[in-house]
Amino acid sequence: MHTDFVTLFVTCGTSEEARHIGKMLVHENLAACANVLGAASSIYQWEGRVMEESEVMLFLKTSKSLMEKATARVKEMHSYDTPCITAWPIVGGDEDYLNWLARAVQ
Repeated sequence: MHTDFVTLFVTCGTSEEARHIGKMLVHENLAACANVLGAASSIYQWEGRVMEESEVMLFLKTSKSLMEKATARVKEMHSYDTPCITAWPIVGGDEDYLNWLARAVQ
């Protein structure tokens, strides 16, 4: 089973921004797939204050070997000074899907 993949979790200010980043990473073969989820409420600390904002969730599936390059590319396009970009390991899943994922990010 393939285990050399990650899901990059990214929060974005708008669905347009999330869709643009997702499309670019897929187009540039830095991600096999991008999923944009609707508005969520994010509560966080920023510069000593507790903030609450509406954000959109972006999930990007890629290989571990492309993770740093994909992260750098997201940061180039993102509107935030310090965007949330975290990598979640894919430790298993449907073999057919994982095989497709491997082919998509070659």
